[in-house]
Amino acid sequence: MPAQANVKATKFRWTITAMLFFATTINYLDRQVLSLTWTDHIQPEFHWTNSDYGNITATFSLVYAIAMLFAGRIIDWMDTKKGFLWFIFIWSIGACLHAFAGIGTAGSLTGKWWVGFEEAKNIIAGIADTGKIISTSVSLFIFARVVLAIGEAGNFPAAIKGTAEYFPKKDRAFSTSIFNAGATVGALLAPLTIPVIAEKYGWELSFIIIGALGFIWMGFWVFIYKKPHANPKVNEAELAYIQQDYTAEENIANNSKQAVSFFKTLQYKQTWAFVVGKFMTDGVWWFFLFWTPAYLNSVYGLDSMASRPHVFVLYAITLLSIIGGWLPTYFVEKKGMNSYAGRMKAMLIFAFFPLLALFAQPLGSTSVWLPVILIGIALAAHQSWSANIFSTVGDMFPKKAIATVTGIGGMAGGLGSFLINKSSGILFDHAKNTNMEFLGFQGIESGYFIIFIICSVAYLIGWIIMKSLVPKYAPITDL
Repeated sequence: MPAQANVKATKFRWTITAMLFFATTINYLDRQVLSLTWTDHIQPEFHWTNSDYGNITATFSLVYAIAMLFAGRIIDWMDTKKGFLWFIFIWSIGACLHAFAGIGTAGSLTGKWWVGFEEAKNIIAGIADTGKIISTSVSLFIFARVVLAIGEAGNFPAAIKGTAEYFPKKDRAFSTSIFNAGATVGALLAPLTIPVIAEKYGWELSFIIIGALGFIWMGFWVFIYKKPHANPKVNEAELAYIQQDYTAEENIANNSKQAVSFFKTLQYKQTWAFVVGKFMTDGVWWFFLFWTPAYLNSVYGLDSMASRPHVFVLYAITLLSIIGGWLPTYFVEKKGMNSYAGRMKAMLIFAFFPLLALFAQPLGSTSVWLPVILIGIALAAHQSWSANIFSTVGDMFPKKAIATVTGIGGMAGGLGSFLINKSSGILFDHAKNTNMEFLGFQGIESGYFIIFIICSVAYLIGWIIMKSLVPKYAPITDL
């Protein structure tokens, strides 16, 4: 035993974090293809309005929300490795399906199914009834989006569960902030790659090429992922580090596949605190993810190619969110706080930064770069908040319940996202068509300013409710 005590611990847990990072990057690349192609390529072809686009993104959010409820439960049942494989397979299929919406529209309206992408465009251009083009194409995109949403719902429950399996509580927020940065990197790479692919090869190929990345990831995951106690890449020293929060009996229970009652988790205030925090804030991230390219186009006249530097800088700023995962560890190790207290203190700090979004629209008259920078800071704060709110589940619940509770909170976040995306599309069309005025802004700019106000205060409201529900560290011990 003394000899083993001097053995240096392996660090295979960071390989798992890297895999989760790449999965999240692919996840967000797949989501971004539509937002970066619809104004320049898809809207002219299918004659969509903001409301049509809002309906598609809102449907994605709603299905994602419902699927999250079951995704966590399925992953707790199937376990991390197999569950993740199935969900990324489904979302990769869904991502590729978008490419065939044009062929489907042409086939549905003319009976000509066996055509290529270019021929489908020509057929659609010759159809006089634009109403049928809109309704058919929107329906087909919604179908593809539904498949994508069902698959993508598994990413975060699986990633959070994998993190809980490979990291002690004090390190989970840092690991989560790293893999969660994949959302930022995906959003960062998207404007650099997707408009170029769409311009050179057609919008259809951008969906297929980006969608195929998920199948490549699956090939690595099959061989890399095993539970820590069964993984030959993890030595005893690293395993001891990973399992430091639990007794031997608890580790045996955590490694079992015993299912946790879904309804039982709803009996705890800890679950509802997580639900409220996700509902109040997830929609902010999704709003900026789906609508930023359209915002830059509608307000500043920048198409997807011209806005690439702005979107790149915006999401580059968001990479600062990795600090958000480190801050609770600092509070725990240097200030002696428990993991939950340190996490909540960090989240309160991050809740103030989105208030900067209040100044994005007013300062936009000076330079487009000012709203880009301020929104970027707000999104960095969101990702820092997100890394920590996910980790509160691991603080409170045993490992066997983490994916289930994460899925419940993810459903709430998806519902919040549905509401903001649906209402945004309606509001923007109304503001544009009526030249609406609000606090000195007119037209569609007034609509964006209203949504920016909602986004800016969501975190402080969410934090106050969470703190009221669970004021102190209270881990669940009877599941």
